[in-house]
Amino acid sequence: MIDWTAEWRRLAGGVPASLALGAELVARWAEPHRRYHTLDHLAAVLAAAGRLADEADDVTAVRLAAWFHDAVYDGRPGWDEERSAQLAQSRLPGCGVPAARVAEVARLVRLTAAHDTLASGDRNGAVLCDADLAVLGRPGYDDYAARIRQEYAHVPDPAFRRGRAGVLRRLLAAPRLYRTPRARELWEEPARANMAAELAALAAAQPGGDEPL
Repeated sequence: MIDWTAEWRRLAGGVPASLALGAELVARWAEPHRRYHTLDHLAAVLAAAGRLADEADDVTAVRLAAWFHDAVYDGRPGWDEERSAQLAQSRLPGCGVPAARVAEVARLVRLTAAHDTLASGDRNGAVLCDADLAVLGRPGYDDYAARIRQEYAHVPDPAFRRGRAGVLRRLLAAPRLYRTPRARELWEEPARANMAAELAALAAAQPGGDEPL
């Protein structure tokens, strides 16, 4: 089991404001309405970022951004990331984080709203986005997909299938899912196979399953 207090202390220091913020973030990630965007997801993103750390210019900023990237999660794409970035901007200065790094953390958090906006040469952004998408190429993909569906339980099946299929098609259409060489080596091929299989399953599950979504 991860000692989240120790993990946060190693990253952000042990001053009272920092410890209070770490406790708040852990509580946010443990909110009961979450099914996929949980502490398990945070742990997975941090682990993946660690494997890609040599690709980043500021791995500390990347790790801080990982902690914040889904800190606010209400199932509202774009809005959640903006609120999470604002949270980082408002709380990190009190922990002694330099202004330039705070700005970088907020920028990185906002990037996770749409990974395809990542600019060429953005090494920090590439590591965070690749770490966030690492789940696509790992064992347990079916569990990930099921948890995403649970988080959108309020969306009727036909609408969810159409929306999810659109997300998968957009990802599959990209020449490369991952921006760092190491991530491509680790996850590109299995990720594409996993998403193609999910897309086929979504099509088969709809009435008249041979019709396009």
